[in-house]
Amino acid sequence: MVMPNQSGYTVGGSIAWVTAESDDLLEGAQKVANDWGLPFKENIEKGFVLIKTAQRLELRLIDGSKTGPVFVDFASDALTYRRAHGGGLKKEAIARAIGVKGNDAPSVVDATAGLGRDGFILASLGCKVTLLERSPVVAALLQDGLERAQQDPTLGSWLPDRLSLRHGVSIELMQQWQDEKPDAVYLDPMFPHKKKSALVKKEMRLFQQLLGSDSDADLLLEPALGIASKRVVVKRPADAPFLANQKPNMNISSKKHRFDVYLR
Repeated sequence: MVMPNQSGYTVGGSIAWVTAESDDLLEGAQKVANDWGLPFKENIEKGFVLIKTAQRLELRLIDGSKTGPVFVDFASDALTYRRAHGGGLKKEAIARAIGVKGNDAPSVVDATAGLGRDGFILASLGCKVTLLERSPVVAALLQDGLERAQQDPTLGSWLPDRLSLRHGVSIELMQQWQDEKPDAVYLDPMFPHKKKSALVKKEMRLFQQLLGSDSDADLLLEPALGIASKRVVVKRPADAPFLANQKPNMNISSKKHRFDVYLR
């Protein structure tokens, strides 16, 4: 983890600033910067920026391209449809890999939270999920999404009890774990994508530009096995090598991914 400095938060050579969409939002943007140890600047002409809008917090790349903003929205139409009409979330590969069966909803530490979508799906199934995120930029987006979800008439009644966030280096947080051990640890380290068509991959490319690759991904497996009481699940592209070159006990495949399961 690279700590913030006077030039901005840098990872992989990129810098992220915090600003506001309009003057009346400057105070809120300054608070975001202070809360997450990020630099604040009123006018950004180029580069990465966390921008406070009237609706949400967004990550944008100002470079003259048409790259859209990245933000966390647990009440989005896509997630709402998937949760309500997706053909049964319990039948999805991620649910089977984590060990969701009937009314049994394991406790989960999602040690590579990203934008929190997989953690949200597991929480929707009844799992109590703790999100770990080391980037203050991404953690700020997650916290903003969680706060807005609390105000949602549907999500606000259950999501705060099932989905929480911790900011820090996942390897260190797991090595120093003091709480009750979770049933499962979920890992989805950033992996280079070859194709550029899907929305999620656009977001991942933006993340890779800002954060760099997860060069320490292999180091996640050992501490994850150390705190998981039942299993560690690693999400990988179908053709990706095993994490830390360790063969899992089993794997469950979906259309685009493979879930490697390491049983305790």
